[in-house]
Formats: sequence, C-alpha cells, structure tokens
Amino acid sequence: MTPVAGRGAGSPAPRSADVALAAGVSRKTVSRVLNGEPYVSDEVRQRVLGAAEKLGYRLNHAARALASGRNRSIGVVALGTAGYGTAMLLVGIETAVRDAGYALRVVNTPDGAPEGIAGAVMSLLEQGVDGIVVSEPVVEGEVSVRIDVPVLFLGAPASFPSARTLTVGVGAHALARAATDHLLDLGHPTVHHLAGPRRWYASTDRIDGWRAALAARGAPEPPVIQGDWSPESGYAAGRALAADSSVTAVFAAGDEMAIGLIHALREAGRRVPEDISVIGFDGNPVFAYVSPPLTTVRQPFDAAAREGIRLLVHTIEEPDTEPPAASEPPVDLVVRGSTAPPPSHQG
Repeated sequence: MTPVAGRGAGSPAPRSADVALAAGVSRKTVSRVLNGEPYVSDEVRQRVLGAAEKLGYRLNHAARALASGRNRSIGVVALGTAGYGTAMLLVGIETAVRDAGYALRVVNTPDGAPEGIAGAVMSLLEQGVDGIVVSEPVVEGEVSVRIDVPVLFLGAPASFPSARTLTVGVGAHALARAATDHLLDLGHPTVHHLAGPRRWYASTDRIDGWRAALAARGAPEPPVIQGDWSPESGYAAGRALAADSSVTAVFAAGDEMAIGLIHALREAGRRVPEDISVIGFDGNPVFAYVSPPLTTVRQPFDAAAREGIRLLVHTIEEPDTEPPAASEPPVDLVVRGSTAPPPSHQG
C-alpha cells in the first residue's frame, strides 16, 4: 500500500477516500467507524481513527445532516445565572455532548418564567437541533409549547410535552438526606435547614430529603429558613440563628449560603463547629480553603450530564427502541472542618 503523505497548508482538504487508502480499508468501513457504528473490530477502528487524525480529516457535518435528516446538534435551555451549580452542570453537559459527537446550542432564560422557556425552546428548534436538554430548575407555571424532538429534563420533572420525554435526576434528594444524616450521626438532636428560593425545584427536592432524614430518625422538624442561594441570605439567616442557643446544626442548601451563615455566626460569637455545625451543598472546591473548611455534599454534575446525554443520544439515534435504564448518581459526602459533635458531646 502506498502511504498518503501529509498535506500542506495549500493542499485540498482530505476526503474519506484518502482515509480509506491510508488505513487500507473501504470507504464504507471509514464511514462506519467515523459514525460510531457497530460491527467494526477494535483493530480496524483504531487504524481508521489514526489515519484520520494523521491526515487532519474532519467529518462533514452538513453532508451528514442532509443524508440522515439530523443536524447532530443538541440544544440546552439553561437559567441565566452565574451560580456554581448551574455553571458546572452546563460544563458537564457541554463535555458530554461534544464527546457524543454533537454540537451544542445554548439559550439562557433570564428568570425561568414559562414564556422565557417557551421562547428558548422555539429558538433552539429554529436552529434545527435534534434534541433538547432542559436544566431549568424553576417550577412556577406551565410552559405552553409542544415539540417533536426528544427532550431531556435534567434535575427536574418534565414540565411540557414532547415527542419523547426523558428525565434524569441529579440525586439532590439523596444528597440532602446524606447531609442531614451526617449531622444526626454526630449526635445533634435535630438539624435546621436554610433552603433555596421557593420557585426552584432544586430547593423543594433538598427540603424533601432533609425532612425524610429527620422523619426516619424521629428528630423534630424546625421551620424552614428561606434563602436565595446568595451569601447575603446565608448571612441574614446566621444572624437570626445565632440568637437561638438551642441551634447546634444547620444544613444549607448551597455552599455560598453556608459561607454567609458561618460568617454571621462567628460575628455573633458562636463558634463553628464547636457551638454550631454547618454543612453545605454543591461541592464548590473553593470552600475547602475557607476557615473552617466547609463540609459539604458534592453534586455529581459530570455523572448526571453524561448519563442524561447518553439516554438522549440513544433516543435521537434509535427512536424505535427504549433507552436503557438511568443509573442512580453517586452520593459524595465531603467531611471537613465545619461539622463536629454538639457541645454536650465534646470533650
């Protein structure tokens, strides 16, 4: 076989026929490998991929779209916020979509209002996406839109109909239970909860997990303290809780609220964790370096995104078959210096 020399800057773009010649296979085999089709041996697959990389060959996505009726793009409706959790979930989605060989289209909504979600979905449909991911956490109102491509609801139940609806959780309920159980296991008689905004599904899911943990242990349920994910709302909650000497443990529904809470408690002379233990939620690595380092439960952003995109791509490419069952995301409790037994249990 005559090797194909590398092309210079002025040479025409390599074709699939060039890859086939370099790899010593047919053009049909090249097509199967580059489209991720089965029934190709690992040895042949690696040979084709190696030749494609050496030649600088790239798939012609426009031609593939015309041939298959698909654009190989996935759209995402995301809340327009710079919060750590929202941003990390979007990063996980982008990575999973790219690894699946699709392009990503993102439309943000300013506040999660139903009309904003409907407009975002219509914008994505106009771009010809093959499927849509909704990582929209707001639960207020109905979205008046019906679409004919598969939709993945990530971290929240379906909120509008589609040709095929998929839902994958991010494990918030289980993580909230784990956070609450950690404090109860340390000997705290109960756990107070600083929640996120009422309109967010993520808030209600974490409240439900907290309540379930308390109920399972027969612990009393204090009133929910309302926050808005910000450190400022955590600070305000901390000022109120500092005045109650019976409070020994707080589960904050977000790491940033937990940091604001700790700051207010320490200003009021309540030591963390000697007097009051605080646990957060999300797993922002920055808060491993505050004083005290924050105990938290880490959200499985990458795992949830990979699982969701796997099911969505299966539904796009094999619409006549049932997608495989979704796996449960892992629970990752990160114990640091902000939690300890209550004062009566300490030496």
